[in-house]
Amino acid sequence: MNLFKKNYFSLDGNEDKRKSDRRKRRNEPSIPDGMWIKCNTCKSIIYKKEVTEYKLCPNCGAHFRMSPEERIKITCDEGSFIEFDSNIRPKNPMKYPGYDEVIEKAQEKSGISEAVVTGHGNIDGYEVVLAIMDSHFMMGSMGSVVGEKVTRAVEYATQYRLPLIIFTTSGGARMQEGIISLLQMAKVSSALARHDEAGLLYITVLTDPTTGGVTASFAMLGDIILSEPKALIGFAGQRVIQGTIHQKLPEGFQRAEFQLEHGFIDRIVPRESLRDELAVILKLHSS
Repeated sequence: MNLFKKNYFSLDGNEDKRKSDRRKRRNEPSIPDGMWIKCNTCKSIIYKKEVTEYKLCPNCGAHFRMSPEERIKITCDEGSFIEFDSNIRPKNPMKYPGYDEVIEKAQEKSGISEAVVTGHGNIDGYEVVLAIMDSHFMMGSMGSVVGEKVTRAVEYATQYRLPLIIFTTSGGARMQEGIISLLQMAKVSSALARHDEAGLLYITVLTDPTTGGVTASFAMLGDIILSEPKALIGFAGQRVIQGTIHQKLPEGFQRAEFQLEHGFIDRIVPRESLRDELAVILKLHSS
């Protein structure tokens, strides 16, 4: 007998059962990652292939968040979109600790350099300048690069007398850039004022969520303000407001439906109908 050989035994007598369970789990087919997703609205588990290019929940119709690439695909004429300023990269003007690493991770996660993609494209043959924000990049927060890219897009639209569409989604100004991020509110708004003085069309499409400094500036300055269903739209969060005014707020008061009822937006348009809606608006305002 080998006195130094390891011998295992179970005090409860269930070792054989546990070995059998382990063998069974090893033989069970594994489910690949990313095959299923959960809808945060109806809480149902959805087979990913059931979700179409519009990224809607097949059970409740909830609108999942989209990347700029996905948005361009369902909005612009095929092959018509040309991106602006893709080479602009953010810096760390306030020397905020760890900010460079956060930016790097956001770029890897989203596949883009900053929280907005801008460019020129066609919608049903009508030329338009677009800016599309991305919630996957630091929750679409607005820093110096976002403000600069949006401003340049507005100025391009003004120079070439083109309509402008901005798809907004944002958690607000980017705190890591301090006052510099807040300055972007005035910077973009000033460019939009010049676009307006030129008599040109500006459409905003509010998507979930649109909050903070983006709501307090260019999101609500559109000549026509559209929104996707149930999008969260507001400046401060509900708990912050309730804590400030010490009053109970109505349920859903920051959702698109409430905003429409109280005149803050012009129309709620489901994502599947949005391209056609924009084409009609562009046609009506074309010279």
